[in-house]
Amino acid sequence: MQTEKRKALEAAGWKFGDAADFLAMTDEERQMLDIRVDAALAVRRQREAMKLSQQELGRRIHTSQPRIVKIEKAARDVTLDQILRAYAAAGGRISIREVAGEPSKKRRDRGKKAKQVLVRSKVQIELIGNEL
Repeated sequence: MQTEKRKALEAAGWKFGDAADFLAMTDEERQMLDIRVDAALAVRRQREAMKLSQQELGRRIHTSQPRIVKIEKAARDVTLDQILRAYAAAGGRISIREVAGEPSKKRRDRGKKAKQVLVRSKVQIELIGNEL
């Protein structure tokens, strides 16, 4: 969209954003959506790199070809587990590891003078396959 046109629309009260903004998604919901979409795209790339048809991949995970279509599109009724299972069945590897997080806050226990630091752990999921 042209900058001038966008500015004019914003001045008239229009707001611009993506679907997540429209749906008022939290950061966690956005991250989950991004993970699902990225993983679903990786399934398709991995399947194609292995020269598998959707029907062949479906046989490997005991499901139908139309279900593979849904998995590759990260449809609402497809779980992240199903997406990752399809990725592995297409010959991809999944690496999950804990990454050290940063201290989130300090607090005092009742009756104790020492402060405790809570550390939030983070998990990194890496999809490793032939499509890369």
